[in-house]
Amino acid sequence: MADLLPLFLNLSGRSVALVGGGRVAAGKLRQLVAVGAHVRVIAPEISSAISSGRHPHVDLVQRAFVPADIDDVWLVVAAATPDVNAAVAAAAESRRVFVNAVDDPANASAFLSGTVRRDGVTIAISTSGDAPALTALVREAVEALLPDDLDAWMEIARTTRLDWRRENVPMEERKPRLLRALNARYERDPKTLEREASAERSASANCVPWLNAPEDSWP
Repeated sequence: MADLLPLFLNLSGRSVALVGGGRVAAGKLRQLVAVGAHVRVIAPEISSAISSGRHPHVDLVQRAFVPADIDDVWLVVAAATPDVNAAVAAAAESRRVFVNAVDDPANASAFLSGTVRRDGVTIAISTSGDAPALTALVREAVEALLPDDLDAWMEIARTTRLDWRRENVPMEERKPRLLRALNARYERDPKTLEREASAERSASANCVPWLNAPEDSWP
C-alpha cells in the first residue's frame, strides 16, 4: 500500500454517489448526510434503513450502477459486492474521481478514518484499510487522552491567533506562544479552575463525541 496523504474534505452542498443499498451503505449514508453532502444512493435493492429515513438531500435510484452515475460527483462511496465495487472503481478511475470502497482496499483510492470530533477539534486515524480494528482502538485511546477543557484550549488558540496576525508574529514563534498561553490557564487559582472544570463536566455529561466507525468497515 502506498503512503496516504491525510486530507479533510468539505462535502457540504456537494454531490456524492453512494453505490449500495444495504446495512453498510446505510452507515456510510449517515456519515455523508452529517457533513452536509448531497447523496445519490444507487442500488437494485435499497434497505428500509435507507428508504425509511428520507432526507431532502438524499436521492434514491433503485437500479444497477452505470458509469454515468458518477459523471457529476465529487466523491464515490462503493458499498456493494466486490464485482460492483470493481466496476465503480474503474469508472471512477477514468473520470479522475476518488472512490472509497468499503472494506475493499483493492478497489479504493480514498480511505475513511476512525474519527474523533469534539469541541471544534477533529482527529482522524488510518491504517490504510489494513487493520480497522486497530484503528478503532487507537481512536478510543486518543479520545481518552483529550483534556476535559478542550473547548477552553480552542478559545485560547483562536484568541492568540488573532493576536499573532495583528502583530505579524513569525510562524516559528507561534507554537511556543500558544504553549505559554495554555500553561497560563493552569497557573490560576486551583479552586476557580476546579469549579470551572466541574461545570464543564456537568454540561458535557450527556454529550458523546462523534466517533465514526473504524475506517472502511461497519461493525
